[in-house]
Amino acid sequence: MKTVLVTGGCGFIGANFINHFVPQMPDTHFVNIDKLTYAGNPLSVAQQQNEPNYSFEQVDICDSDAVNRVFQKYAPDTVVHFAAESHVDRSIHGPADFVFTNVVGTLHLLEAARALWKNDFSDKKFHHVSTDEVYGSLGDEGKFMESTPYDPSSPYSASKAGSDHLVRAYHRTYGMPVTVTNCSNNYGPYQFPEKLIPLMILNVLERKPLPVYGKGENVRDWLYVTDHCDAIMTVVANGKTGETYNVGGNCERSNIHVVHTICEIVSELAKLNTEESKSLITYVTDRPGHDFRYAIDATKIQSELGWQPKETFETGMRKTVEWYLGHPEWITDVRSGKYREWIDQNYAARGEK
Repeated sequence: MKTVLVTGGCGFIGANFINHFVPQMPDTHFVNIDKLTYAGNPLSVAQQQNEPNYSFEQVDICDSDAVNRVFQKYAPDTVVHFAAESHVDRSIHGPADFVFTNVVGTLHLLEAARALWKNDFSDKKFHHVSTDEVYGSLGDEGKFMESTPYDPSSPYSASKAGSDHLVRAYHRTYGMPVTVTNCSNNYGPYQFPEKLIPLMILNVLERKPLPVYGKGENVRDWLYVTDHCDAIMTVVANGKTGETYNVGGNCERSNIHVVHTICEIVSELAKLNTEESKSLITYVTDRPGHDFRYAIDATKIQSELGWQPKETFETGMRKTVEWYLGHPEWITDVRSGKYREWIDQNYAARGEK
């Protein structure tokens, strides 16, 4: 049985990856390692916890001894590395955690894989999941390509840029079979409510202010999370070793357009007044170093590997709103911290499935 080690599999994208592929690939053993920080919620993958091809280990990737023990225990032939501190605002207020997790943690994973595989890299793959934010900011025109020079603006994007370079260095220095994806902004189920889209959905429902940075003119390319998961697995299965693939949804939208769309869909589904929902929009002081625009050119993954996103912005956003409206218990557990009690009861004493 093939073994895939997934780091950060209780976070937003990692949880969707686990939920998407564990049922689809019964002959593959998925080992989920996660530190379970504030954004790591095992309730997001609770439906998989008793599946025979799923295991969980509570591990901090900055703990090299613990990482090595997991690699020796499960002997993975594939690593899909999601684990990262990812919220830009938090990186501005506390950059050290981002450097330790995103750079040093990645180093420990690379070293554990190299030690396990002993330079026999046949049928092995280390896939590193990164962000388009490493490329910096665009003006009104142009798109990020795989050849775009790095120009990170925040401590978060700088730490991800560092980890990207480290992964590529292990390929060039040791021959490690790596691939890298740099994706645009994700949205969908299980996203922690500090992020723009879930925050706006919940605030509309609760008739709270909808804080928008600046004038809301910053533009992002939005990608539905399961489309991103499919892209990652496509690269893991068929991507060329040593290559980088940009993954985008071809859905550029300004932040204010996103917020207006959320107001309209939430109001429709929850039977609220749309104009009253939009009146909740409150413009707040822009954050430092706020990149104006991101846009992804995904030609390479589309032409070489045949991947295409299935969701448009409109279909993906409707699915996202429907999910949050349909899972109030998940939201309550996250906001109240109750899910932390579930972690203590189910994992703290044993540290694994």
